[in-house]
Amino acid sequence: MDSLGQPQPMATPNNCEEGDNKSNDNMCKEVKASLAHSTVALVEEEPEEIDPWDLPELKDTGVPWSALDTKGKVWRVLVSVGKFILLLGFLYIFICSLDVLSSAFQLVGGKVAGDIFQDNSVLSNPLAGLVIGVLVTLLVQSSSTSSSIVVSMVSSGLLSVRLAVPIIMGTNIGTSVTNTLVAMTQAGDRSTFRRAFAGATVHDFFNWLSVLVLLPLEIASGYLYEVSKLIIDSFKIESGEAPELLNVITDILTDSIIQLDQSVINGIATGDPAARNKSLIKKWCHTFTNTSLVYVTVPGPDNCTSPSLCWVDGNYTITLKNVSETYNLQKCKHIFVNVNLPDLAVGLILLALSLLVLCSCLILIVKLLNSMLKGQVASVIKKILNTDFPFPFGWVTGYIAIFVGAGMTFIVQSSSVFTSAITPLVGIGVISIERAYPLSLGSNIGTTTTAILAAMASPGETLANSLQIALVHFLFNISGILLWYPIPFTRIPIRLAKSLGNITATYRWFAAVYIISFFFILPLFIFSLSLAGWKVMVGVGVPLVAMLILIVVINALQKMKPRCLPAALRSWDFLPLWAHSLEPWDKLVGACTAKCCCCSKCCQLAVEGEEHKSHIAVYDNPAMSAEKEVENEFNLELNILKNTRL
Repeated sequence: MDSLGQPQPMATPNNCEEGDNKSNDNMCKEVKASLAHSTVALVEEEPEEIDPWDLPELKDTGVPWSALDTKGKVWRVLVSVGKFILLLGFLYIFICSLDVLSSAFQLVGGKVAGDIFQDNSVLSNPLAGLVIGVLVTLLVQSSSTSSSIVVSMVSSGLLSVRLAVPIIMGTNIGTSVTNTLVAMTQAGDRSTFRRAFAGATVHDFFNWLSVLVLLPLEIASGYLYEVSKLIIDSFKIESGEAPELLNVITDILTDSIIQLDQSVINGIATGDPAARNKSLIKKWCHTFTNTSLVYVTVPGPDNCTSPSLCWVDGNYTITLKNVSETYNLQKCKHIFVNVNLPDLAVGLILLALSLLVLCSCLILIVKLLNSMLKGQVASVIKKILNTDFPFPFGWVTGYIAIFVGAGMTFIVQSSSVFTSAITPLVGIGVISIERAYPLSLGSNIGTTTTAILAAMASPGETLANSLQIALVHFLFNISGILLWYPIPFTRIPIRLAKSLGNITATYRWFAAVYIISFFFILPLFIFSLSLAGWKVMVGVGVPLVAMLILIVVINALQKMKPRCLPAALRSWDFLPLWAHSLEPWDKLVGACTAKCCCCSKCCQLAVEGEEHKSHIAVYDNPAMSAEKEVENEFNLELNILKNTRL
């Protein structure tokens, strides 16, 4: 106030510059002087844009090692050793639960998978074969099982190697859903979920993109078939024994829970009518088969073993035949050996229990890793896993990671187990997605080498075809790596996975939409079109593919060269909001879940979601945020000066 008690005009950056208020001039000078330092600091020390893909610092909140006495150091070592042993134990149970989960899926859908493979007329369509490979692998949750079915069909002559190639591609896609489901268990924290889901789906995008390129190439030229046949014809390969590595350890636990008879699924796929009425649950583990020559009655001389071994006695024709009789010696010792329940009921019980154990182990593993990987230990491990070799050998690091992934998958004999194990490590920030990508590529190669060794254990008469199918799987993954890894620009799966990770971090419900759409709805849609015939497939599929390509091209031009587009196409604002934004769908999902949001935790997650979106809105417009901060600081210091004068 002035001497007359009248209020002075508020001094702001704008009316200070006007200079028409002499009574307020001194105050403006002081405010400007006090703000000069803070405003310059705000401009010069503007916070850098936070990259959500930067690996977080795992800070050590405990007492430093140097501050501990001898007793404290011994206690910390014992605790660390105990945590490591617990980690190994939980990892062992995690791997066993994945094995039991695969058995549960086979009990629930194994016979259905056999029926699907039996329809040879459908398999003659490459797209149908691809989708069948995806769906069957989803049903049995094991690419090894679905691949073994394909190998048995090829060996028995029911399926040619050329027709089996698209099915092998489909099994590669189907097996990548396991680690995507594992990433869903980390949806509690947005940053962790962003990294974990991207680290899991980078495997999915690699497989889908490889199929998009290699399947048309295979249909047009038979590339994989011809190269694999050339390799088989060039080398004299003798049959051998498939190795038993990690299975020797895990089978101790899994065989005590459930054992399955894989020959039943193979028998259904190869058309054995007796296999349809058999149970997949293995009852007898030790049997003895005795084969002997016996006299049997046959309908006529044409059914005799040979003319010299055929006798006619009136209306009867008798011949000598080899007859095999199996004697059951010892029952299996798993839990369900004496349970009189159908396969479906046992499968559902194991499915629920294995999922419960799997999720519990995964949560405990993440908790243990978070408590162990702190401070100096975390920095050392992160440096080892994520640091490249010095120039000019930095490019070698990724290829070493591929070999590490292949070796580890060869040891555990399952790409699903390996990729599911590294997914939580990507989530908590120990492994970057750029390093997880070559590790996943290596796991694809590792699982094919196991299949090659398993195929080499086949009998001599079926060895060539069995080995050729395994080589097709190997060449498919090698070709995919050559397409999507050597040149950094071609590592499109990483960019796609990061984009999907950003979306799912903001809209976590979209992760479920992605899994259902890409692994169920899309394969079933393609399968339906393939069953309708080539004319329907071309009439429906070509316009959809052309529209998708057009949308991708327009999106790319909108980001890089918007001036090349008409004014109306420089953005998607001309479309309804629901057609180019997930925000309306998020509100719809929020409205639906709000009715079910009875517990405080759900409500808290909803509040966090709104705060996250508001943060993104401010983050997208840093100029507005900086201007608002300057104005607030100016008014605050002005009020302080006024109060001081009064």
